[in-house]
Amino acid sequence: MSPRRIPQIFVVSDGRGETCERLVKAALMQYAGQRHKLVRKSEVRTAAQVLEIVEAAAQTGAVIFYTLVAEDMRAAMRKACRELLVPKLDLLGPAISALQDLFQAEPGETPGLLYQSEREQLDRYAAIDYTLRHDDGQRPHELCTADVVLVGVSRASKSATCFYLAYEGVRAANVPLVPDIPPPQQLLHLPKSKVIGLRVNVSRLLNIREQRVTAMNLGPLEDYLDKRLVAREVQAANRLMDEQGWRGIDVSYMAIEEIAKEVLKLLGRRRRTLP
Repeated sequence: MSPRRIPQIFVVSDGRGETCERLVKAALMQYAGQRHKLVRKSEVRTAAQVLEIVEAAAQTGAVIFYTLVAEDMRAAMRKACRELLVPKLDLLGPAISALQDLFQAEPGETPGLLYQSEREQLDRYAAIDYTLRHDDGQRPHELCTADVVLVGVSRASKSATCFYLAYEGVRAANVPLVPDIPPPQQLLHLPKSKVIGLRVNVSRLLNIREQRVTAMNLGPLEDYLDKRLVAREVQAANRLMDEQGWRGIDVSYMAIEEIAKEVLKLLGRRRRTLP
């Protein structure tokens, strides 16, 4: 007597199939302990692919759950399953039909939109985590993995800009340019297109630093607020940016959102969320 065959469940999608699989797994929670094999078929875009999948399901006695956006693909699935006597369940079709009745409009037929939306969210989380771990010159040995590295003197809006960029899904790191301290060699070896200098004029920088000292009640910080030393600091940073051929942005009177937009423009990246 042959052993009982493990039931197979085909998950079929014109996208990655993750949404369909999650729905099936939610239903399977009600059948804890039941042996089964889940087979995911992704990027199914032609009637020939549909027929091949249904034939495989017929041979193994599988049931098919599917999320296909295009009506012709859903029709191909219904036809093949009917002819080959394969049980199937359309997880997306009824929802599309109900919304079509509600909106009195034809649906779009673009596969993978949900994954694209979720992918952008995951990219954003990963970028924020990256920026947190690479703020203020941390982990210089990992700068090569950044999408962009912002450099500049203290209080040139590097960190704040990086976090705006991270919300856009950009893995942004920043490195401070400190007087008399050489920048990390890893920074100097990066492609020039990956590094962007944030330049600020002396008067504006002094004003920002004075406000910070007052707000934080930091007490007297002569070197931090000495105009001649600050001017020397700015000149040294600008000279390094020029020597390295790094592109720069004068951020003296720009809001953080504006700086982030300029960085994205220099990177040739499409804005996702910034107004």
